[in-house]
This record gives sequence, structure tokens and C-alpha cells, in this order.
Amino acid sequence: MWPGETKILLGEGGSGKTLLMKLAAGLLRPDAGNVTVMGQDISDMPEKELLNFRRHIGFVFQEGALFDSMTVADNVSFRLDEEKVDEAEIETRVREALRFVEMEPSMEKYPGELSGGMRRRVSIARALVDRPPLVFYDSPTAGLDPVTCQTIITLILRGRDSQGVTSLLATQRVQDAFGLANFRFDKTTGHIVRDSPNEVRTAQTPARESAQQSAKQSGAQSSPVPPTNVLVLRGGKIYFEGAADELLHSSDEYLKAFLASAE
Repeated sequence: MWPGETKILLGEGGSGKTLLMKLAAGLLRPDAGNVTVMGQDISDMPEKELLNFRRHIGFVFQEGALFDSMTVADNVSFRLDEEKVDEAEIETRVREALRFVEMEPSMEKYPGELSGGMRRRVSIARALVDRPPLVFYDSPTAGLDPVTCQTIITLILRGRDSQGVTSLLATQRVQDAFGLANFRFDKTTGHIVRDSPNEVRTAQTPARESAQQSAKQSGAQSSPVPPTNVLVLRGGKIYFEGAADELLHSSDEYLKAFLASAE
């Protein structure tokens, strides 16, 4: 995956989306084969190295997985506290992350005082507060009403297009996949706009800029970030991989039945 790119794992319940994410995050070990993430083979990585590797990944779990006994601010700062970041820096970054998801006024509240959508937004802030290069979203809109689902997808679009966050998102909702594939956050206007069908985004991140600089020095052509692709899982295996429009217009009987059932 390129810096700033998004891939979407789409599939029915039990198709292996969460399992694949847990393998990629090193939360589970594979029975066979290898798992390579960000150029590192994590299949047999020692636990100490694995803990350090996970510091480079943000994870939004299903249902948010917040600590009920901790305030919103403490939930978001938990990872920074573990890494012994300076207290002044922690407060700045927690406020920045909560402001990004529009939850700064709720810093001192507890998860039990929040709605499901608000808890999910806090979970996104917690995943982003450490500024990881890669974020996993495991069914971030599950169980939410349509309006709140759109709010969550808008936040993911903002993270991708304003901060260059590289994302892997698992969902059963076809609407999520098509929203991420066909829309983008316009930093100039601050609004979500539809992508031009022929336009390919170029996410400018430090890693991306460094790669472009290296390409210029070597005389090579740097490639833009490819469009958001969809991977449909079936029975734990990738059944389809391609652009959202390819999925929409596929003549495959299983894919047509899946799309019909998911609408």
C-alpha cells in the first residue's frame, strides 16, 4: 500500500475480515505462511519486537473498545502515557485528536455518558493520537444509524486526505466502501466532494515526499497514489479485488447476490 492509500475489506459476517486484520496487526499468529506489513515479516517476530511494531499502527476496534472507568481524555492519552510522552505534549496531542473528531468538549466525560457514534469518534481519536502511518478500522460503522455512519466515513476521508493516513478498513456495508472509493475531503473548502472518475489522488505525506525526492534524484518517475480498491472476502479468501465500479458492474453471480443482499 502507498502512503495515503485506502483498501477496503468487504464481505459477509464470518468471511474473515476481522481475522485478517488481527493477523496484520500481529494480534494473532498465522498457522502457516507469512504476514508482511510495512516491509516487515511479523509471522515469527519476537513479542518484544512485535510490541514495538504495533506502535506504528492505530487500531479502531469493533464497538470502540474504550475503557469504561477512564474519561475520554484518558482513553485517548492511554497510548501516549504508556510511551511516557511529556505531559504537556500529551495534552496538546489529545486536544488536537479530539478536536479533529469534534469531541473536545467531552474530554472529561466517561464512555457510558456518550452515544454509540460519539464513542466510535473517540476510538478514532485514540487511534490517530500517536500519528501512526497505518490505521486499521474494524467495522467502524457497525450498529450505527445511517447519519452517524456517514459522520464516521467523513472522518476517515478527512484523515486520509488531510493527514495522509494509510488505512485498511473492514466493513459489511457496501455504502462505506463506495463512499471511501468515490469521495474525497477537499482541504480548500473543508467539504466532502465527489472524485473525478479519471482523477488519481496524490497524498503528500513525509514518507511520500521522501519517496518522490528519491525518485527525482534517481531520475525515476514517482507514481501517484492509486485509487481506493475493494477486496471482497469469501470463506476467508480474497474472492475479488478491484475498483468499486468494477465490483458494481461485475457479472459474477456471487458478487451480484452479495451486493443485492447488502443494499
